[in-house]
Amino acid sequence: MSSKRLNKRFYKTVTVDGEGQKWRVLLDGMQLRTPGKLKLSLPTKPLAEKVAGEWEAQREHINPSVMPVTRLVNVAIEQTPDRRGDLIAEARRYAETDLICYRAPQPRILKERQSMAWDEWRAWGASHGVDLKVTETLSAVAQSETSLKAVESFAAGLDDIRLTLFVHLIAVYGSVILAMAVLQSALSGESAFDLSRIEADYQIELWGEDEEQAEITADLRAETAALSAILESL
Repeated sequence: MSSKRLNKRFYKTVTVDGEGQKWRVLLDGMQLRTPGKLKLSLPTKPLAEKVAGEWEAQREHINPSVMPVTRLVNVAIEQTPDRRGDLIAEARRYAETDLICYRAPQPRILKERQSMAWDEWRAWGASHGVDLKVTETLSAVAQSETSLKAVESFAAGLDDIRLTLFVHLIAVYGSVILAMAVLQSALSGESAFDLSRIEADYQIELWGEDEEQAEITADLRAETAALSAILESL
């Protein structure tokens, strides 16, 4: 992103203060606000410190593209409260076509890699009430209403920050099961990212990967790790 399009850093100091479940990030003593001018209040000090760390790391210009935690909490504060129903419905829709349910019939090596990587997590999902069917065809396989309701129930039980993160991770992975596993601390964000790329990595082995795409993938993996680390701060 060109520095000509970025706002200049307008503050000198970044601090946090608060107590209980209300923590603030202060720029030169003034409370940080969301792009929509809402006061940014966070439930824990460690999460406030993560946001503060992103603002402290800015140099001459403020680059939102390298501030994933700030961006996510902005969405959680500004948008999620009024869109919870939409986000829960989105999670359900993804569960209807979950990545780990669609297996390659061939070549054998890819089929085996998918089975080795995903069978464990499909079984994990089943143990948590989300028992998704597997297919080797391109046609959508109908998932049980019981499993889809379980996804809805899981999503509905999340607070706004966790729900925002959940739906974001689902979109990155293409998998409700992998995102659930991260939210439940059964998988790290990076491990889930790698599991979601079984076929992509196989294609890279065959045909290679250009430098620009490799950089995009590395940046997305790093961002996913940073966002998943939010869970340790809640």
